Amino acid sequence: MKLKNAVVFITGANRGLGRAFAEAALAAGAAKVYAAARDIKAIDLPGVVPVALDVTDAAQVAAAAALCTDVTLLINNAGISRQGPLLGAEGVAAARAELETNFFGPWALTEAFAPVLQANGGGAVLNVLSVLSWVTVPGVATYSASKAAAWSLSNGLRNELKAQGTQVTSLHVGYMDTDMTRGLDAPKSAPADVARLALEGIEAGAFEVLADDISRHVKQSLSTPTPAYAG
Repeated sequence: MKLKNAVVFITGANRGLGRAFAEAALAAGAAKVYAAARDIKAIDLPGVVPVALDVTDAAQVAAAAALCTDVTLLINNAGISRQGPLLGAEGVAAARAELETNFFGPWALTEAFAPVLQANGGGAVLNVLSVLSWVTVPGVATYSASKAAAWSLSNGLRNELKAQGTQVTSLHVGYMDTDMTRGLDAPKSAPADVARLALEGIEAGAFEVLADDISRHVKQSLSTPTPAYAG
């Protein structure tokens, strides 16, 4: 699909990668950009339409789909990380919270907007995943599990939405210069660069976008005798 004249709905659009997506979509000629966030007062980007949305709230998800009936591209960007080990005291609670936002959230949004996309010619869905869909590192094991589940979800949605002409693209990226990685001493991608690459991938019809070297390296390793997830 083309971004020019598209109508784009972005979750978690108040900061970081979500805001970068909104800026990139406007720059690419989108006709309208819905910027969704739990607190719309935090959305200060000119030219977007703010939408109050908690992706874990079924009523708010349904209301958003009922309101925004012209959407042609859904970007499931909202995500959280509780940064804990699997076997820690808060491991299960962290995993449940992350799955609600990172897995069930995109699932609910896609299900709600699928009829909208179909009515508008098929359109596309972009799910923001992570290199941690394929590999787990200490301290973010529960987050990794939620992103692995979201990767499987994306592949399943791609199969189910193909008949209605809806493209599903997964975005994988490592460290980005956002609030989630603040204080982490490691090379980080600029959100603007990641957003641009992802939108280019959508326009090219890609089923998957690998936005940085670490994602490309880890993905390539999966079919080798020493995959990255083996440690």
